[in-house]
Amino acid sequence: MSTNLFDLTGQRAVVTGARRGIGRAIVEALAGSGADIVGASAQMEPDGGAVGASVRSLGRTFTAVQVDLADRASVGGFVEQVQGDGPVDILVNNAGMIGRAPSLEHSEQMWDEVLEVNLTSQFHLAQAFGAQMVDAGRGKIIFTASLLSFQGGLNVPSYTASKSGLAGLTKALANEWAPHGVNVNAIAPGYIATDNTQPLQDDPDRSRAILERIPAGRWGQGGDIGGTAVFLASAASDYVHGTVLPVDGGWLGR
Repeated sequence: MSTNLFDLTGQRAVVTGARRGIGRAIVEALAGSGADIVGASAQMEPDGGAVGASVRSLGRTFTAVQVDLADRASVGGFVEQVQGDGPVDILVNNAGMIGRAPSLEHSEQMWDEVLEVNLTSQFHLAQAFGAQMVDAGRGKIIFTASLLSFQGGLNVPSYTASKSGLAGLTKALANEWAPHGVNVNAIAPGYIATDNTQPLQDDPDRSRAILERIPAGRWGQGGDIGGTAVFLASAASDYVHGTVLPVDGGWLGR
C-alpha cells in the first residue's frame, strides 16, 4: 500500500464537464495522481481531444463520452455505459451552465434547463454511482458548487438556486452515505481564470473591482481547483464529509 495519501493509482474517476476550464484542470490533476479517467462533456470529441491527449501523456487511460445533462435519457445511457465498463471510485460532478436574465425576465425554459443540468442530473449521477460505492463500502463524490452557494448574485436566480441546492445536496448525501465509507463533498470555486471568465478578465474596471475584493490579490488558476479535487478524491480526506470548500483566494472572508 502506498504511503502517499494523495496517490490515486488504480482508481477510476468519472468527471463531467471534462473538456475545458475547471473540468479539464481537475482531470489532469487526478490523472497526475494516478487515476484513470472517464471524461464526459456535451461536445466531447470521440478521442477526448486535447484533454484526452493530456491524460494519456501522463500514462493514464482516458475514455471519452458525450452526454447531454439536460436530457435524462442521455444521462441514463451514460450511466449504463460507464457502469458496464467497471466500478467507479471517484465521481466529480463538475458540468454546469448559467442563464443570465433579471428575475422578472427569467423564462420558465431557462429556469428548467439550468436546474436540470446543474442540480437534477447531478443528483441522478450521484445516486447511480453512489449506489455502487455504498455497496463497495468506499468512494468519493465531489460536486462543483459556487460562491453563489453562499451568496445571491445578480440576474442569475436559476444558477444561484441550483448551486445553493448543490450545497444542501452535498450535506444530505453525506449524512446518509458517510456511515458506508463514501465521502460526499463540494468545491466552491472563486474567480478562476478560464475561457468562461475571459470577458471579465479583459474588462479593466470589472477585473480591478474583482481583484480588490480578493485578499490573495490574483485570479485563481485551474490548478488551484485541481489540487483541491485531488485532496477530496484521496485518502487524505477520509474524515471530510459534507463540506462545501471555498477555493476563492479569501473572497468570502473579505
